Amino acid sequence: MRLAIRHTTRYHFARPVARGLQRLRLRPKTTHGQKVLAWDMHLEGARVEADFDDHNHNHTTLVSILDGATSVAVTCTGTVETADTVGIVGPHTGFMPLWCFLDQTPLTRPGPKLRALAAGLDSRRDDPLDLLHALSAGIADAVRYEIGETDATTTAEEAVAHGHGVCQDHAHVFIGAARHLGIPARYVSGYLMMNDRVDQEAGHAWAEALVPGLGWVGFDVSNRVSPDARYVRVASGRDYPDAAPVSGITFGPASESGLVVSLSVEQQTAEQ
Repeated sequence: MRLAIRHTTRYHFARPVARGLQRLRLRPKTTHGQKVLAWDMHLEGARVEADFDDHNHNHTTLVSILDGATSVAVTCTGTVETADTVGIVGPHTGFMPLWCFLDQTPLTRPGPKLRALAAGLDSRRDDPLDLLHALSAGIADAVRYEIGETDATTTAEEAVAHGHGVCQDHAHVFIGAARHLGIPARYVSGYLMMNDRVDQEAGHAWAEALVPGLGWVGFDVSNRVSPDARYVRVASGRDYPDAAPVSGITFGPASESGLVVSLSVEQQTAEQ
């Protein structure tokens, strides 16, 4: 499948920025199940300072905000060829040792509610893949998808306790439970082609867990599937901050007064 992506993120500031740095993880890599055919990043109000691979092997662009800027816009356009690998990404690569993906973070650390959710899966330990599919289904039942009830600081335990969340929360709950069960797990940010629309309000997130004999395998709790040819992986890490598309700091009196995101993901025909 050939997917065409256009993603614009625009920040507005109440006052001109004195200095600022943004770390962008917006460029996908060619990897198992996807091939990047073309990718372009256009900046307004900022300039590129460096390109590098971070500790999770994510392609990262460091940009500085131009002095006096009152807005910054980042527009990415590209084409990615994908294949359905039934969620299998393959062996572990990158700079981070696997034990790092067993350590909990403040966003994934389980409390009593999350531990109780995972407790019923002990009997499936002999079949890790079956266990993880059951975990994904259990989370989808326990934490209904609901927009506007959580934010980037919501923890996995809070999402389970309140019984609602979005894809970011589903991923954190899955990761926290998998690690609690002794299975390395990580967070993935990327894109998903919707079957019913082209334009979207945000990117997507899911989780991956390490399965013996298969390597990393993806689980999209929100859609109750393993990622297929509709998905494009962009960044991964121990939790959302490790894989956030945009993060950074500003100096001076400026404060962010608005954020607008526009995203389109659609399938291209051979002629296009």
